[in-house]
Amino acid sequence: MRGMPEAPRTLLGFDVGTRRIGIAVGNTLTCTAQALEIAEASRVFEVVDRLIANWAPAGFVVGLPTQADGADTQGTAPARKFANRLAGRYRLPVDFVDERYTSAEAHAQYGKMAAIDHHAAALILQQYLDEPNDIRS
Repeated sequence: MRGMPEAPRTLLGFDVGTRRIGIAVGNTLTCTAQALEIAEASRVFEVVDRLIANWAPAGFVVGLPTQADGADTQGTAPARKFANRLAGRYRLPVDFVDERYTSAEAHAQYGKMAAIDHHAAALILQQYLDEPNDIRS
């Protein structure tokens, strides 16, 4: 119905790495995201299955690594592949957010030696919630 506000949605956000994937949760009502956990890439769908049962998300947000000029990086294809696997497995929409500098920002906030993948995922999801018209693919 036109003019009706969108129903609040819970979303899971992901920072995709080759060995680990950071996961965060957020919602469109409070427009806040929080770090959840770090999953080993080889077992990520076991973790996502559990998180879906707990959080019942309406969709996913995946960080898309790009260079400063917007060109692809080595991490772009794996992030897209992961997003395609999420969409195919769970039949939920997946959006992308330009994740440039999120790991650096997470390191700045939590320390160089800290495991920050889930904090980077929270920053990615927070960016999506703050700027809902970011990259859509």
